[in-house]
Amino acid sequence: MKIVVALGGNAFLGRGEPPTLETQRYNVRRAARSLATLAKCHTLIVTHGNGPQIGLLALLAADAHTDPYPLDVLGAETEGMIGYLLAQELANELPQARVVTLLTRTIVRSDDPGLLQPTKFVGPMYEQAEAEKMAARHGWKIARDGQGWRRVVPSPEPTDIVELAAVNHLCGAGFLVVCAGGGGVPVHRTDGNRLEGVEGVVDKDLASALLATRVGADCLMLLTDVPAVFDGWGSDHARRIRSAHPEALAEFNFPAGSMGPKVEAARRFAMHTGGPAYIGALGDAASLLECNTGTRVSMDVGGVGFA
Repeated sequence: MKIVVALGGNAFLGRGEPPTLETQRYNVRRAARSLATLAKCHTLIVTHGNGPQIGLLALLAADAHTDPYPLDVLGAETEGMIGYLLAQELANELPQARVVTLLTRTIVRSDDPGLLQPTKFVGPMYEQAEAEKMAARHGWKIARDGQGWRRVVPSPEPTDIVELAAVNHLCGAGFLVVCAGGGGVPVHRTDGNRLEGVEGVVDKDLASALLATRVGADCLMLLTDVPAVFDGWGSDHARRIRSAHPEALAEFNFPAGSMGPKVEAARRFAMHTGGPAYIGALGDAASLLECNTGTRVSMDVGGVGFA
């Protein structure tokens, strides 16, 4: 099977972990081990998030009192950094594989309403008072993320992928491709048909669903730091959703900055292709296909099934 696997940015830099290179290298190595099991039996295209990393780079630039780099440039930097770490560790785990990281641009609309309503979490977690102080100092927008507060930035809708032909060519030639990191660098077409960067961060799950659809993937796998999609997450009555029809999931309300985009990405892929999408923990990648863990979203499921 051809599988697009999307790794959450928190898989490389977890909540509360020190933002060091060694921490991220350790987590990438763990991710590579999990993916290696899949890669031995299937063709993989790997995407990844960059929320913690792009926020960290922006914070470092702000603290250095330099002119801030725009988010599209910071996105390219993180795509290169994480892509390098992933490619290296995947090649170490799979010595016979040919692994390549492709800097990827994602086309968005310049009039996308998402550019006016920041929803994408980036950077570290703060206590509310500290977050408000940082927001006032740097001109940030902030929002609650679970038990803490984080910076939020614009997240426009992905409409196309510039390097799609290159991804198809490399995949067809037998390469394990790492691409669309951080959702891809957001760009838009000007009236003169030029590509220009956009101040925002594309949601990597929505970009991964678009990529998976366009490359003809058999399934989409969204790996994160929680074991499945839960109804009532964080409450005493939380229930794991084992399987669901994409239309049935539309009746649930999931947080816009975390599980919401993953569920929407799974829904889109399942409805557009008829193939299944899986949401689950990074360490459960191989067992997701057997439906032993996680959440399966598919057109052949009736309603919603709870574990």
